[in-house]
Amino acid sequence: MTIPTATIPKPAINRTWVLIVLTLVYTFNHVDRQILITVIEPIKADFGLTDGQIGWLTGLAFAALYATLGIPVAMWADRGNRRNIIALALTVWSGMTALTGFAQNFIHLFLARMGVGIGESGGTPPATSMIADLYPPQHRAFALGVYTCGIGFGIMIGYILGAYVYAHFGWRAAFFAAGIPGLMLALLVRFTVTEPVRGFADARETTEDAPGFLETLKFMLSQQSYILILLGCLMICISANAFVAFTSSYLQRTFDLQPQDVSLPLGLLIGGVGGAGAMILGAVCDRLSANDLRWRPWMIAVCSAVALPFAWMMLSARSVEMAYVWNVVPSFVGLIYASIAYTATQELVKVRMRSVGAAFTLFSLTLIGIGGGPLIAGMISDYFLATGHEAPLASALKVILGFNALSIILLILAGFKYREDAVRAAT
Repeated sequence: MTIPTATIPKPAINRTWVLIVLTLVYTFNHVDRQILITVIEPIKADFGLTDGQIGWLTGLAFAALYATLGIPVAMWADRGNRRNIIALALTVWSGMTALTGFAQNFIHLFLARMGVGIGESGGTPPATSMIADLYPPQHRAFALGVYTCGIGFGIMIGYILGAYVYAHFGWRAAFFAAGIPGLMLALLVRFTVTEPVRGFADARETTEDAPGFLETLKFMLSQQSYILILLGCLMICISANAFVAFTSSYLQRTFDLQPQDVSLPLGLLIGGVGGAGAMILGAVCDRLSANDLRWRPWMIAVCSAVALPFAWMMLSARSVEMAYVWNVVPSFVGLIYASIAYTATQELVKVRMRSVGAAFTLFSLTLIGIGGGPLIAGMISDYFLATGHEAPLASALKVILGFNALSIILLILAGFKYREDAVRAAT
């Protein structure tokens, strides 16, 4: 059972260090993903790839095992030492990233990305569970917003590092530069991070065994607000990952540029502006949600609605400079859906369900969003190219924006049951 406790100590320094290290791990998680995207145009030229094949490499090759293995790893995390799981996972995905540099054809690339997916399946579920145990509900969206900054920081570093190394040493060296430092970070995680007490930040001591996967899944799917939030975030995730995979290629093809020409602006936009947005909007969401928890899903809906016209204008820009300008707003609000999705998952399930809850959310977002977004956009682009369309990739990305529009409706509806479902999970 879960027993409320009278007081709760405040290990601010320890939890801050844990949050910093976990955010750094999440940063490396996305550096290793972004490196491939940064140098995908030279790889496409070397191996003669199509946009559909690029969609497979940047999407489903990675996402299938990443999503599927995340659930058993999360069940392990709800019972075992989460810190050690993260350290092991980081070692695996960093090693597989470095091995990608030896690929000789599409199949080698595909297998290497599958290996990265296997490793990264052990990162986010235990990490978000640890953060939820260290930060109480009134600070949780901000803390997970800081953690989510790892997406932006990783994309920024991946763009800049990948383009620099490619320009001087070729695309293969970029994978070595991304993978090897992660092996050293794994040691930092193992020997400096402390495993937190479960339920600590909620001032509750949990004495019950972790429930099985089916019991956890049954509870989650009985939470109507969770289902709507998940569906809404899936729509955004499909769109967001299609843009992450193809924005660099779109700019290079449209304005006749090289990877190093677009890496710094896109890195600063997605990483710098996006990271700042995740923290600022996470804090705003915490402030609004303190008075009304319905702002958890409604915050994502507002951001999605605001981003939509600016993303369309970015794809219609007549110069690369204007494309960057229009992309400022989508970049600023682009990461908040992930941090609030994980926050909502932690609040809509019971304490001993948190890792599995995060894993199921991650499974869905990864398999459908990360796996499907680039693949759908790539296949639409190939279709437009075959039919003689003048700008196939830009048109494909405009079609993808329809997913954003659908997300707004789903997230607005999610708000109406959120408070009731959060209370049910807490008791």
